[in-house]
Amino acid sequence: MSIDSGLSFNHMGIYVHDLAAMEAFYTAVLGFTVTDRGSLQGAAGPVQLVFLSRDPRTHHQIVLASGRPATLDYNPINQISLAADSLATLRTVYRRFVELGARDIDAITHGNAISFYVRDPEGNRLELFFDTPWYVSQPMKVPVNLELPEDELLAAVEAHARRLPGFCSRVEWEQRMHTLMSAS
Repeated sequence: MSIDSGLSFNHMGIYVHDLAAMEAFYTAVLGFTVTDRGSLQGAAGPVQLVFLSRDPRTHHQIVLASGRPATLDYNPINQISLAADSLATLRTVYRRFVELGARDIDAITHGNAISFYVRDPEGNRLELFFDTPWYVSQPMKVPVNLELPEDELLAAVEAHARRLPGFCSRVEWEQRMHTLMSAS
């Protein structure tokens, strides 16, 4: 039995050091709502849980769980990505992070998206992005200025993307992926 059409990504859980600080960040800065909270017995003792969502149809998109080891040598989370519904929304959220004094904001394009990367209070890397109407072969990363007027920013991203391997419309790429995924 094939499972290719029966599954979709739904949520993720993050072990954290400071549950209250992480809850405050995800609710106040990124607009998540606490949908539930509680405690469960884990292998190493009680685990406090906070369930967060930005979608009223989805109980939780992120679960914050107490118990992140203080001695972990590296952060195992590569990134947590949030899609913006428009370039205007992305730019508004970007400005909010700038106003909050966030350091190390990395505004870039992947050709198929315009993104910025920033860290949450415990160093987890966040990607906030807006999909462009184009596709280019990945990986690809070029800095962008999110303060440019929207039409100038999109024109610059498109002009660069058109020079890259694999350039096509997002619709063409989605059709190729549909064919590829249907064949497997």
